Amino acid sequence: MMPIRQDLWEDFFKGGRLACARLISAVENDPEALPEILDKVIPAQKGGIRIGVTGPPGVGKSTVTAALARRAVRARHSVGILAVDPTSPFSGGAFLGDRVRMQDLGDDHSVFIRSMASRGGHGGLSPATPYAADVLDAFGLDRIFIETVGVGQAELDVLDCSDLVVLVLQPGTGDVIQALKAGITEASDLFLINTADLQGAETILDSLRFLMEIRPVRKGRP
Repeated sequence: MMPIRQDLWEDFFKGGRLACARLISAVENDPEALPEILDKVIPAQKGGIRIGVTGPPGVGKSTVTAALARRAVRARHSVGILAVDPTSPFSGGAFLGDRVRMQDLGDDHSVFIRSMASRGGHGGLSPATPYAADVLDAFGLDRIFIETVGVGQAELDVLDCSDLVVLVLQPGTGDVIQALKAGITEASDLFLINTADLQGAETILDSLRFLMEIRPVRKGRP
């Protein structure tokens, strides 16, 4: 393992976006570099709020993440976005299409967007995602959005690396609440119904209200 160059660290702590991107690449690609990186970035963290955005495939997580990021920018926050796409089991690559939906945010210097392949992670994130969030926190970003791949009941990694979990749902997806209730609905802090102008929005809202009444209180979270 080659140590991280001192000039890279200097650029990073001066706000160099390329240095930040390279450190995230090192987190993804060089596990042996991880201890050095964490030793540097954890003491430098500013306490940025980490917001997980999750939900079943196709409900509009990227659209919601982009909309939340725009609101944060208007409120004068500095924003980081980690958007995780599934890795192909055949090619090992990923389309990384989430960033395409956020193109209008890419020119804003208060926003740092990083697409990540899931790379074998089975909990909705890449194994490197929590460490990439640590890098963005140390970079000085105070709102860090972590968008998962499409998830079901058991993919709960986002819970462990987020201060707040937003579950995105939409009408017309069948009995999705019944399918999810044993997992991600119990782990989420905020429910967002996307495309709520579609038929069935009231039905899914009623199901969510019922779940709120019966779900257990989670220890360590509000």
